[in-house]
Amino acid sequence: MNKTLLTFISRIEGELLELEKVVVRAVEAWQRALTKDDDYYIDAAALNLQSFYTGLEKIFTTIASQIDENVPSGSEWHKELLKQMATEIKLIRPPIISKELFVKLDDYRGFRHIVRNLYAFSFSKPKIAQLISELPATYENLKKELSAFLEALEASTNTESGQNYSLGKILF
Repeated sequence: MNKTLLTFISRIEGELLELEKVVVRAVEAWQRALTKDDDYYIDAAALNLQSFYTGLEKIFTTIASQIDENVPSGSEWHKELLKQMATEIKLIRPPIISKELFVKLDDYRGFRHIVRNLYAFSFSKPKIAQLISELPATYENLKKELSAFLEALEASTNTESGQNYSLGKILF
């Protein structure tokens, strides 16, 4: 099997493990915020929600760079990257995430923007509560969809797999 491909797959799997830790920390911080009525735990939950999307974006940027050979740029590049991951790139790769997951992740992308651009004391507690409550299931869906993509990558090295994508430069 191609060493470049194995390295790529290992990097994505490693990032998924890191994201799982972030999910746990976000949920724990929120639970402490609720039980201790302490705004600093709300800040910690918000920061971990930001880290979740930032880590996810790192995975998507790697895919865009290594497989698509096209990382969006410009003022809307974060949203364009997410859209790119939900889109099939003809002759290159299938969609990385479903349209349903795109909608969920776009909510985290938007919140990450808020965390980066507002003062912590102005965060919306109901919004954080909603994102935290959906985070474990969103992560599991992401993990499932990315794992399916990685399995397809591994299968693509088998010339009899019937795979019809070139998968960019990663196989060269």
